[in-house]
Parts: sequence; C-alpha cells; structure tokens
Amino acid sequence: MAYLLLAQSSGNALQWMASGVVALAVGVLVMWVFHVLRSDDLEQGSEWRYDISRINELRRMDRWYRVFHPVIKLLARANRNLFRDSLPGVQREIQASGLPRFWLAEEYLAKGQLLALLITPVYVYVLLDLFGTIGLWMVPVAVVLTAWFFRLRLATRARVRLAAIKRRMPFLLDLLTLLMEAGSTFLGALHQAVDEFRGHPVAEEFGRVLADLNMGKTRVEALESMRDRLADDEITSIIGSILQGETLGTPLAQIFRTQADVLRIKRTQRAETIAGEAGVNMLLPGILIMAATVLIIVGPFMLNYLKFGLSM
Repeated sequence: MAYLLLAQSSGNALQWMASGVVALAVGVLVMWVFHVLRSDDLEQGSEWRYDISRINELRRMDRWYRVFHPVIKLLARANRNLFRDSLPGVQREIQASGLPRFWLAEEYLAKGQLLALLITPVYVYVLLDLFGTIGLWMVPVAVVLTAWFFRLRLATRARVRLAAIKRRMPFLLDLLTLLMEAGSTFLGALHQAVDEFRGHPVAEEFGRVLADLNMGKTRVEALESMRDRLADDEITSIIGSILQGETLGTPLAQIFRTQADVLRIKRTQRAETIAGEAGVNMLLPGILIMAATVLIIVGPFMLNYLKFGLSM
C-alpha cells in the first residue's frame, strides 16, 4: 500500500514538473513573440548603416520578416549559393511587381520557403490521412511545390503589373504632351499626371521618377532607373527613344506624342496576334465539343440497336 502511494505521489510530481516545463516554455515563447513584434530598430554601425536601415524598414512593413528574421537570414544565405544565377531575375521581378524596394531576391525567396515549411504539418496530417505511410514520401514534394508556387506568384504579379502599365502609359504620355504644349514644365506636368492617375501602377512608377528628380537626379538618370527597374522590352524601347531625343535636343512634348502613338500601334498589333491565335487555340476544344455532341445524338440509337436489334 505504501508502495502504491509512493508511486502515485511520484507520478503526480512528474505531472506537475511536466506541466511546469510546458508553462515555462509557453511563457518564454510569448515573451519572445512580444519582444520580436516590438518596432524597436536594430543597432547600426557606421559601415553597415544602409543595410540596417533597409532591414529596419522591412521589419516595420512585413510581420513575417520581423518575427522570423533569423530564419529568413539563414535561408537567404543558402539561396545566395543555390540560386546565384537566377537572383538578378528575381530582383527585377520584385521591382516590376511593385513590392517594397527593401526586399532582396534571396530574402524574398527565403520568405516563400519559410511559409512552405510552416505549412508542412498540415501536409503531413492530410497526406497521412489520405495515403497512409506513403504520404510521408509526398510531403517533401508538396513543400517544394509550395515554395515554387510563391516564386511563380511573384512572376505572375510582375507580368500582370507590367501589362497594366503598358495599357495605361499612352494616356499618361498624351496628358504630359497636352500639359507641356500648354506651357507647363516637365516637373509640373509629371506631378499633375501622377496625381491624375493616382492608384495605378503607371502613376507609381512615374511617381518614383518624380521622386528621383526631386532628390537631385537628372532627367536621364531618373528615366534610366525606371528602365532598369521594369526591365521590359517595350518600356525599354520607349524610354530609350525618350533618352535619345533628350540627348539630341528634341522637344519632349513631340517625343511623348510619338511614343504614345507607337504604344497604341503595338497594342493593336498585340490584339491582332491574340485574335489570330484564338482560332488555333479553340480548335481542340471545338473538336471535343463536336465529338461529345455526336455521342449525345447518336448514342441512344446505338444503344437501342445493340439492345433490341441484335436480338431480332
């Protein structure tokens, strides 16, 4: 009897100890989360002040980056070695998609990889429930596909935003032309055009051009920054023509009018190309619909013949 009481008391003591350890762990976790979520800036040395400023801005803007900064930093270091050749392309897509300029390509990839890792327990539960132990082998594939999906989402976002910029740019160039022909300066016309198209990606990009001009950059440097930021063939060609006209002394209003007409012609040609490809793309669905229609019409007669015709 005494032995049972001793064993029971030992078991209770172990349970209390386990509960205390769990409570301590939860308390430490809560304190760490509150500490991380504070908006205190990191200390910065003189030699790293610019990168620390970038990190502090990201910590303010992105909660995931603020909470998991050490993990993202570790994954970013691995991405520099694994995806060295593709990082410049990812950086261009980050700029073209309108994300904050404080992101580095390896850090943005690390954020997607971290989100994929955080979803791993859900994949383990679902795949084990559906496929049993074989589902464990499918978990790494699901995690890799999730990280790839975040990468594809960035490319899609950049492509959609560039298309929106190219659709609206002719109208902005027309407005710049009218304002400058009416006697406005380039800075005044650009400021008014950005206000007119406020909220659209084209206004955001030309707003950055206006900010560069206000910070002391020359007109050529500001437009070159926009060209490098978007890295699109059509936009590069337009900005190149504007820069060439600026170098040769051609009036900007005339350049803007010409480039707006060029953009409209390219948009018309792009629409004609899409319309021409539509017939080819609809060929296979049309054949499938035709085959399904034939089966629906002829099927009952064939079934009736097979059921009664052969018996007769």
